[in-house]
Amino acid sequence: MLFNNDRNAMREVYYQSWQKKLKGETLNPTEAIISTVITEHPEYHKIFDKKQNHIDKDFSPESGQTNPFLHMGLHIAIREQLATNRPFGIKGIYLELMNKYQDNSTVEHMMMDHLVETMMASQRTGLPPNEQNYLQSLRQLLSQI
Repeated sequence: MLFNNDRNAMREVYYQSWQKKLKGETLNPTEAIISTVITEHPEYHKIFDKKQNHIDKDFSPESGQTNPFLHMGLHIAIREQLATNRPFGIKGIYLELMNKYQDNSTVEHMMMDHLVETMMASQRTGLPPNEQNYLQSLRQLLSQI
């Protein structure tokens, strides 16, 4: 969906999607997902009020900052995985977690932690993300139910 190495261009997609939503304009499927995720994160709305202050801002974990674009991007990634059931079986895990927690945000945040771990392992090894390890780590969430 959102594959681009230009950070500012990616952020621009977020800004444009949000502005279209606020104006009541027709959104394409990607813009609809993005604007829904932004809507669900009112703590980030101020970022979209002052684009010039945030489009090229570095959000440093060392200074205790959460990168809102990364955070929302992870939500989008999880939703895309669920929509395509890729890796195969992720949707079933999600549904079992939803049965227990009954809260989409809680479940997505739990899953996002494992997605980040999988992506970091991929970066360390230089190999593609290991879908089976990712699914196994998500299945461990089920054992906590």
